[in-house]
Amino acid sequence: MIFEAANKKRKIILASGSPRRRELLEMIGIHDFTVIPDETEEVFASGLTPEQSVCKTALQKAKNVSKLCGKDDLIIAADTEVYLDGMHFGKPKDAKDAEDMLARLSGRSHTVYTGIALISGDDIITGAESTEVYFRQLSGKEITNYVRTGEPMDKAGAYGAQGMGAVFIERLEGDFFNVMGLPVCRLTIMLRSLGLQI
Repeated sequence: MIFEAANKKRKIILASGSPRRRELLEMIGIHDFTVIPDETEEVFASGLTPEQSVCKTALQKAKNVSKLCGKDDLIIAADTEVYLDGMHFGKPKDAKDAEDMLARLSGRSHTVYTGIALISGDDIITGAESTEVYFRQLSGKEITNYVRTGEPMDKAGAYGAQGMGAVFIERLEGDFFNVMGLPVCRLTIMLRSLGLQI
């Protein structure tokens, strides 16, 4: 597939340093884009629904990066969060935190939410996707060995569905790419609303 912008001079900016999000953009045919990660510290806003939270954070990332870009550039930002029993699971602070998260997710289902924010000129669009993920029962040794690989340390919920963490997932309901950090179906719909076609 080929990504076609209505404005050929419009630059596409991915406001994320995530290699997974870069891969997913390329997978759906968007190859000509620039990566400018938002370097400001993320602040989790309490008192919001999960959908509101991920959309708010994604929009803040997009706004921060838009200050470094041209007015006509298209900014794509995303934020992914994991929730279990209404509790927010962000990126683990350290190995102990990662082990604790995985122990709580073990044998349970949890929900992964990703918010997307697009800024293009005066147009601002946000949207959220959710996926239910079911973990099998994990042993303490499995958790410890997995955390020692380092894979969980930069991921919400302390696991990577596209990596070694995949062996923990019995099944999921919803968009798998959402669990990777970028729901490409929803993103495509949002891009089309701005006149960009895939």
